[in-house]
Amino acid sequence: MAGQGELRHNTVVKIDDLSTRDAVARSVLENGPSTAVVLGERLGLTPAGIRRHLDLLVADGILEAREPHTALSRGRGRPSKVFVMTDSGREKFEHSYDDLAVAALKFMSAQSGEHLVQAFAESRAEDIKRKAEIALAKRSHKSDALATFLTEQGYAASIEVRANGEQLCQHHCPIAHVAAEFPQLCEAETEVFSQLLGTHVQRLATIAHGDGVCTTYIPTNPAARKTKTTAGKANS
Repeated sequence: MAGQGELRHNTVVKIDDLSTRDAVARSVLENGPSTAVVLGERLGLTPAGIRRHLDLLVADGILEAREPHTALSRGRGRPSKVFVMTDSGREKFEHSYDDLAVAALKFMSAQSGEHLVQAFAESRAEDIKRKAEIALAKRSHKSDALATFLTEQGYAASIEVRANGEQLCQHHCPIAHVAAEFPQLCEAETEVFSQLLGTHVQRLATIAHGDGVCTTYIPTNPAARKTKTTAGKANS
């Protein structure tokens, strides 16, 4: 009887381990590249506990340890490595990439020319714009509204404040494998972001090209800043 009790206890521990490991991986997917310390604090895990799960996730090919970006590693001491989601890790989160779509676009390009691939990319982007316009119309802060909309579409997006603007971060891309073959998809998507936000934007990185997060810089609109300042003076 004691042996059966021990087996049952071990099974529960294994299930809990898998659940925690899934939570660690999902945290990286939704929040982008993260250090072990940040992950431990975010999930309430001890340093030893988070390290164990990270080592297993790296061994399974779900996460990858990378050196932090130079801009993030200033200061004394050796900078902590950040953990990012691999392509195979993304696939394990039920966001399979359609090989048929890649094959179809390659055939379209070979038979009829690049212009049809571009037309498809623009058509897809227009569909995104049409749906996003409804979401943005309900919110005063357009960039936050866009991030919320993209998250609902599976992009796990967020907004970060930067000097003279904001940065739109997409921590997941459901079409990353297709976009890696056809960058026109990313380019058309970026143009739509510009149209939706009413300002020029700059794509800084993409998951499709091996970066941990798709990042788009949104500069502060000078006209909006001037209007806000004028309004503040009028109310003072």
